[in-house]
Amino acid sequence: MDNEELTEQETALYDRQIRVWGVDAQRRLSKSHILVSGMKGTVVEFCKNIVLAGVGSLTLMDDRMVTEDSLSANFLIPPVDDVFRGKSLAEVCCDALRDFNPMVQVSVQKGDLSSFDGDFYDKFSAVVVSCCSLATKRLINEKCRKRQKRIAFYTVDCRDSCGEIFVDLQNYTYAQKRLDETIECQLQYPSFEEAVAVRWSTLPRRLSKLYFAMRVIENFEEAEGRKAGETSIADLPRILKLKKELCEEQIADRNQRASTSMCNHWRDSWPGSY
Repeated sequence: MDNEELTEQETALYDRQIRVWGVDAQRRLSKSHILVSGMKGTVVEFCKNIVLAGVGSLTLMDDRMVTEDSLSANFLIPPVDDVFRGKSLAEVCCDALRDFNPMVQVSVQKGDLSSFDGDFYDKFSAVVVSCCSLATKRLINEKCRKRQKRIAFYTVDCRDSCGEIFVDLQNYTYAQKRLDETIECQLQYPSFEEAVAVRWSTLPRRLSKLYFAMRVIENFEEAEGRKAGETSIADLPRILKLKKELCEEQIADRNQRASTSMCNHWRDSWPGSY
């Protein structure tokens, strides 16, 4: 499949963007199959962009029913009650995205993403998840990493005006041109579990405080058994309490590691040490 050429119709339709990133990039894009779970905010914009760009296929997952509140976070939903009544977010978005580019295959997959076995993911080039729990992110990332083929994994979270994205391309190879030669480079991406387990004291000082706020909210939702985004101002006292506990845990761990390191140094440097 990787060696298949673009059709005349594809070449004509995507002519302008081919001039920007080249035929090979467009060919690989047209053979990519993307799974997106959680139709809200930034993810909706992402789906619109890759459909217009000419991705091979796009599979949507989100069994939540469309509500009036959904209209403010999803421009793919038509503001006509008769159109979206009784339909899931994935179904409504699927209908709208098909109109953007009839050459792209857009479909809906029903069910709980975390309930599918590893074989389900083999048909996708990339998996993008949003609006899900911390445990679900860990699980889906682990399933993608265990497949024989490399499956890119992304998580996207938006909370009002704040947001973040996590990217796992596993072992990623790319070419870098230097003068008259091309050098092959590799990047080793950490898993989602490894990334969120990093001790806060080891992170760069310039890191936005929003990173820590997102971790606190995420842990609060997991501890309370909430779905992603199910927090309100009434939860603030307990969230602040959890924030204090997490900060104290991080400080205690840092002090313990520093103390252990110092003790080991004294032991190793003491006369007659063993």
